Amino acid sequence: EEQWCVVGDTFPVGCKFSDKVVFPEYFSENPDTSHIVYGTEHGQYAPHCGLGALKMSFGHDEYMFQVLNQHASCTLPCAGLNMVRFHSFYAWHTHGAYRHLTTEEDEQVTLPWIREFNKYDLYSKGDDLPDPVRLKPMYQALMDKYGIGGKLKW
Repeated sequence: EEQWCVVGDTFPVGCKFSDKVVFPEYFSENPDTSHIVYGTEHGQYAPHCGLGALKMSFGHDEYMFQVLNQHASCTLPCAGLNMVRFHSFYAWHTHGAYRHLTTEEDEQVTLPWIREFNKYDLYSKGDDLPDPVRLKPMYQALMDKYGIGGKLKW
């Protein structure tokens, strides 16, 4: 079965899979592993092409990035869009894999923002359910500030 969609950690497609991706043993049957181009370290990418040039596995991060990136009135800065897109790319930002594809800007600008963002992501959830009525004004103000407070083009 094709392996194009993920639920958790994301990874680039079109190049050799890192053993730092969660459950790397499941990649052994992926046909890209033995592909003449995709099975190589750089695959379809030039060395240090940058995160923006990568095609990532499709999950909620990539979906939300694409929605925001294609929404004409979205004013989230590039750093914010990158946090959305790459915060589950643990093989890179936590384990140091795929650095042969990153740029200096990815390492010096994007990486620190993602590490800061991740402090408040997955592992910050508590046992108490949030009160959506109480939280809505704060999130509505942020959405309005960045041009996504109205209807999004899904």
